[in-house]
Amino acid sequence: MFILSNGASTRVPPSPSPNCRCPCNSCGGIARSLHPAAPPLLHWECMESPVLFTPEEVRVLACLVEKELTTPENYPLTMNALLAACNQKTSRDPVVNYSQDTIQLAIQGLKERGFARVVSGAEHRVPKYKHDLPFMFRLNPPQTAVLTVLMLRGPQTVGEIRGRTDRMHEFASLDEVADTIRELSDHVGRRLVTELERLPGTKEPRFAHLLCGADAIPQSESPRSPSDGATASTIRAEVEALRAELAELREEFRNFRKQFEG
Repeated sequence: MFILSNGASTRVPPSPSPNCRCPCNSCGGIARSLHPAAPPLLHWECMESPVLFTPEEVRVLACLVEKELTTPENYPLTMNALLAACNQKTSRDPVVNYSQDTIQLAIQGLKERGFARVVSGAEHRVPKYKHDLPFMFRLNPPQTAVLTVLMLRGPQTVGEIRGRTDRMHEFASLDEVADTIRELSDHVGRRLVTELERLPGTKEPRFAHLLCGADAIPQSESPRSPSDGATASTIRAEVEALRAELAELREEFRNFRKQFEG
C-alpha cells in the first residue's frame, strides 16, 4: 500500500520507493506524480548496462541496509551515525577510515541513481539518510540479507553468510542460503553474486557480490602452511607476546584507576 500526501492510499507493487520514476511504470506512475520535476530514474533491470558502484558507495549503501534491519530504532541514519557505521572495526572487510566528504560523495552518487535519499523536515533536527536497495534491485528479505553481508564483509562461504546474516534474516538451513545465492546469481536476467574459484587447501567455495564489477573482487591470500612460518613454536611465541601485552595493559589501567581512588 502506498500512502499519498493527502492521506489516501492505493495498491502498488511491494515496497514502492518515492524515488521510482522509471518508465517501466512499476509503481503505477504514483511516484512520478509526487515528483513531476525530477529526472527519470531507471530500475536496474531497465538500464542498458549493469549498474556499477564505487567501493565507497557499496559500503555506505550496505551500512544503511544493515542498520535498518538490525537497529531500526536508530534508522534513518544521521551523517555521524553513517560515518561510524562505515568505519566500524568489527563486521567489516576491509576496515576503512572514511571522511564525511567521502560519505557525502558516495551518498550523492547513490541518490542520482535512486538507491539512497535524504530525509529532512521539522521532525528531524539534522538531515538523515535512507536507502532503497530492495526496491531498486527487486530483492526479497533473504536476498537483501545475503547481498548486504557480502557488501560489508567481502567474499564468504555459505556457512559464513548464514552465521553473519542472523540479525538481518534467519535462514532455516544452509540449503536455503545456497538457494538465495543461486537466485542472486541470475536475478531478473543479471548477476549480482558470483562464485569464486576455490583457494588451495579449502573445501568450500566462496561467493562475492558484483556491484563493483568482477575486476574489483578482492583476492584473498591462500591459507598459510607450516612452511610459511605458521609453526607451533611461532604460534606459542605469538600467544606469549599477547599475554605479556595484556598484562602490561592491565597494569596501566590499575595505575590509572589509582589516580581517582581516595
